[in-house]
Amino acid sequence: MSNYPFRPGSPKSFTAYPRGDFDLESGTIRRTRKHRHSPLQPIKMIRSIGNRLQYYCKLHPLLVFTISLSVGVTILLLFSLYESRFEMMASYKKFDMGSNSYPLPNLQNLVMVAGHSVYTSSSCGKVDKEDSWFLESYQKNPGQAATFVAHIQEGIEVAAKDDRALLLFSGGETRRDAGPRSEAQSYWAVAESKGWFGKEDLRSRTLTEEHARDSFENLLFSVCRFRELTGTYPRNITVSPFYSKFVCPV
Repeated sequence: MSNYPFRPGSPKSFTAYPRGDFDLESGTIRRTRKHRHSPLQPIKMIRSIGNRLQYYCKLHPLLVFTISLSVGVTILLLFSLYESRFEMMASYKKFDMGSNSYPLPNLQNLVMVAGHSVYTSSSCGKVDKEDSWFLESYQKNPGQAATFVAHIQEGIEVAAKDDRALLLFSGGETRRDAGPRSEAQSYWAVAESKGWFGKEDLRSRTLTEEHARDSFENLLFSVCRFRELTGTYPRNITVSPFYSKFVCPV
């Protein structure tokens, strides 16, 4: 037997049989068929899927109904959520575009005076009297009413030094027995009765925040109120200090 080395110039290989499937019994070669892409193939596929769905509907009608109902409800919920979200975003955008004229757009700084009591007197001429304020047990000390007035005056003087400052009296209806009166409105009324302590030009940029119930909400809600009135958040925040009158038992 001769060995032919596989090197350049060696005899080339050849195909003994033509390409195709060789049938040993008949000794013939069967040509492979090429798959033709019929334009009706997608239609046949859809019909096949439809037939299978019809078969499953007949086999398990209750299950198919439950699945169809679940899918339908899910689609409706998704559409409703998307619609509500779209409407909310559209309304917010409309509000934002139409809110270019804020009441006090030129103010940049916040001066906050937190209320500590509710003024209950029908006359504003008794602001220095303790019986004109709704006082808690720990507040019933001589000179307590005067500290409220001094606190208000301190906030006015601080805000008057800054032409870009908004003065906010903060405090909600924290005394149930005092009726529907807020701490913020009480402080504003006292400032009004005192003629703004000679700073009457400050009246136009002094407003109230009437929802806070504690010190944290005084600050947080005042910042939100500032945003509502000016359209921006404050660059600087000044909290007017309050010096309360306490009687320490010996």
